[in-house]
Amino acid sequence: QVQLVESGGGLVQAGGSLRLSCAASGRPFGFLHMGWFRQAPGKEREFVSGVSSVSSGSASANYADSVKGRFTISRDNAKNTVYLQMNSLKPEDTAVYYCAASSRILPPIELKGYDYWGQGTQVTVSS
Repeated sequence: QVQLVESGGGLVQAGGSLRLSCAASGRPFGFLHMGWFRQAPGKEREFVSGVSSVSSGSASANYADSVKGRFTISRDNAKNTVYLQMNSLKPEDTAVYYCAASSRILPPIELKGYDYWGQGTQVTVSS
């Protein structure tokens, strides 16, 4: 089992920044692919960003087109934590952000590729 706890959400003005954190426990963190998803009211949960496990052979990160150049995902395996640095935030970034973990061989970018989920943290961007 893997437990994930997100933190760092809040209210920020458009153009501002937030850094989300996701603390993992219950399984060796370095061997999990980690991802961030978000879900806005009335919309489906969507992929935001993902970072590969240490067993992937090379570090890799993926981003949704809507956040490329603005968001950065990173992980600290010693702290069992993955981060999402969000810059130049827009009102359309407003959503509940979820941390997810995957034990698949290849890093997934789809919902079905992730096995464990956090409870989410609210991000609200005001105009």
